[in-house]
Amino acid sequence: MPSAEEDVILSVTGLRKSFGDLEAVRSLSLEIFRGEVFGFLGPNGAGKTTTIRLICGLLRADSGEIRIDGLDLRRNAGHCRRRIGLCPQDLVIWETLTCMEQLVFVGTQYDMSRQDARRRAAELLDTLGLAEKANRLAKTLSGGMKRRLNLALALVHDPDLLVLDEPQAGLDPQSRILVREYILSLAQQRTVLLTTHEMDEADRMASRIGIIDQGEILVLNTPDQLKDHHSGGEILELTVEPGADGRGSAGGWGPDVSQFLDGLPEGLSTLESLPGTIRLTGRALHERIPEVFESLRANDIEVQDVTLRKPTLEDVFVSLTGRGLRE
Repeated sequence: MPSAEEDVILSVTGLRKSFGDLEAVRSLSLEIFRGEVFGFLGPNGAGKTTTIRLICGLLRADSGEIRIDGLDLRRNAGHCRRRIGLCPQDLVIWETLTCMEQLVFVGTQYDMSRQDARRRAAELLDTLGLAEKANRLAKTLSGGMKRRLNLALALVHDPDLLVLDEPQAGLDPQSRILVREYILSLAQQRTVLLTTHEMDEADRMASRIGIIDQGEILVLNTPDQLKDHHSGGEILELTVEPGADGRGSAGGWGPDVSQFLDGLPEGLSTLESLPGTIRLTGRALHERIPEVFESLRANDIEVQDVTLRKPTLEDVFVSLTGRGLRE
């Protein structure tokens, strides 16, 4: 990804924001490039929402700088906000207006003529499968249709930077595919900043991903590079016999499993495990399965099921934060 200044649509430097004693964003810095889908991931309370509100000019930072296409947000707030389209997770539609009416209304708030706003609204409604609902009140739409209308409202003024907070939440599978394909097509003309709890969707859509926790960016890279550099290689999941994990009483591993883990062959390590499941990771792990099973037998551990798989973004996330994305 080129890092020339003219290719940076969003630049954040040393961003800080506190609420009383809570430091929600801690000296956060990142650059997002023109024409990319940037995935912004983090557990609940990590600082994602605060960062997005700061970027969109809805909150004022304690310190740091935000630039939209080279312009300082603080000094050019009105102009910068017109370059941004925000689609929040919560619906911001007017239930008693038709789809067309509210899109035209929002367009005129961005100084579009009614004619241009109506033309743009018709394009969006058609693209998002809502053309037949153009003159229906929003309250008559299904949940998935309301989500798509929510997205259209963020796009009616043709922003350069589109900020999407959980855009696929509550969508049925067909609508999810439609919205995913549309988001990917948008990146050909603009930049998309995406937050989601759906790791597989982030993997499919994002060209780069930043993981935030406790107000700080932990890593920033492409999905493939994150999985390669932070997962340790392939993952072997071993379902052990009931009681072998010892969690029914002491809450930790039983002595047999503990001894097995303490004596893992060189180059193998453990990941955060679920009750009754040992998770190992290592390079070329498929070649070392016989070695692993020899150690299991030596420690009298009975294995009921075995799964060998490639790492996922969820694995990367847990290894970095110690918790799942929804926690």
